[in-house]
Amino acid sequence: MGLPNTLRNIPKAFEKPSGSSLHSTIFTPSNRIKSYSSPLYHQNLTGFLSSNRRFETRFVHTPHTCCFQRSNPYIVPPNTTTGCGSADNNQNPDAKTKQEAEIICKLVSTIGNSGTLDSALGSVNLSEYLSPSLVLEVLKKLNNAGIMALSFFRWAEKRKKFQHTPECYNVLIESLGKIKQFKMVWLLVDEMNSKDLLCKDTFALVSRRFARAKRVKEAVEAFERMEKKYGLKPELQDYNRLLDTLSKSRHVENAQEPDVVTYGILINAYCKGKRYDEAVGLYSEMERKNIKATPHIYCTLINGLGSEKRLTEAVKFFELCKGSSDCVIEAPTYNALVGAYCWSTRMHDAYRTKEAYCVFQKMSNEAGCEPTVSTYEIMVRMFCSEGRTDMALRVWDQMKARGVLPGMHMFSALINGLCNDRKLDEACKYLQEMLDMGMRPPDCMFKHLKQFLLNEGKEGIIIILSHKIEELRKTPLVG
Repeated sequence: MGLPNTLRNIPKAFEKPSGSSLHSTIFTPSNRIKSYSSPLYHQNLTGFLSSNRRFETRFVHTPHTCCFQRSNPYIVPPNTTTGCGSADNNQNPDAKTKQEAEIICKLVSTIGNSGTLDSALGSVNLSEYLSPSLVLEVLKKLNNAGIMALSFFRWAEKRKKFQHTPECYNVLIESLGKIKQFKMVWLLVDEMNSKDLLCKDTFALVSRRFARAKRVKEAVEAFERMEKKYGLKPELQDYNRLLDTLSKSRHVENAQEPDVVTYGILINAYCKGKRYDEAVGLYSEMERKNIKATPHIYCTLINGLGSEKRLTEAVKFFELCKGSSDCVIEAPTYNALVGAYCWSTRMHDAYRTKEAYCVFQKMSNEAGCEPTVSTYEIMVRMFCSEGRTDMALRVWDQMKARGVLPGMHMFSALINGLCNDRKLDEACKYLQEMLDMGMRPPDCMFKHLKQFLLNEGKEGIIIILSHKIEELRKTPLVG
């Protein structure tokens, strides 16, 4: 019969690929043909399988090798010990996935609507081949065809035991963003959230697509929605990624002009990213454009500059806020200024501590700006770090007189400060008050106190306090 005649009688799925089409056949030495058995490699997929049901049932699920010995072809099942089967072990699975993805994309691209797609792909048992990596590869190849990508995505999710990964969703969101299908993008985000698949990379993609669509404000709002609606707290790298996206979009002609809200978010992002000069530069840009800063923007700048120990600039922005007819100074702004003074004490002398206390007193006496528990905690921490526990206790008593209750971290700061000042009786007194309020002390704080008590030979007090803490731990909460 001869090899040429044998080749002519092989099903079309095993033919050597032409230059214009992709098939699975790989020719190897010694007159062997290595062929993937997936029917995806057949040009006329539905027709071939409908006329070869036995082939579909027995051959479609696993790769086989078609060998020739004395011109007689035969199929070698998988996992055999013949020489032909060994070639399969060397086949790169990634390359195979890419080949299968190309065939699926070719089929998808010839389908006009999702109904036909469901019919064509649904006629083939693809359960073994439909892995997340294959679906992801198909979606990547359909990246510039958002509607087709969505059709395939919906078809894939109906497959038995198949679940999309966050990567699959993100690739689809990227492709839909390219064609400005943002309503569908947000539906997919909600869908990811309901399946607990949502991640911060998703919002980076959404922001980037909005920015490239010259919709800068919506890019910023997408970033904000990440935390406000979905509870994903941004970190330094997330802010820097947003800034990189927006800095590129700012050079796009006809991009939306940022408003005060956008400026506020950008300034906050620069401060979070510790890029304070650029944050101040944006404030100057607002002034040039006659855009009035909000109290929140001033507060953000004071907080950021204060944490960087740039106290003079922080005070300057506080005075600008105070002198603005459009701003009413509120507690958070005072908190930011008090914090700026406190941070600066690490580099300056006690004069800064006195200034901070003066600002705190002024805040206490100004209507509508009563100190919050955060303000009191800042002051207590500052005085304790300076070894002025007498002033810390004065602030504490003032707080209690106003009916403000301390939190666990504030108790810890005071007790640690009293320990360092060797005022152990008072430290134990406030620990007892903490326990009476139902708060368990942090392990590190109690360990700190125990060490001081041991040094003073007060093991009995340690036993009593440990017993009380254990009792509190075992006390059930009653709702």
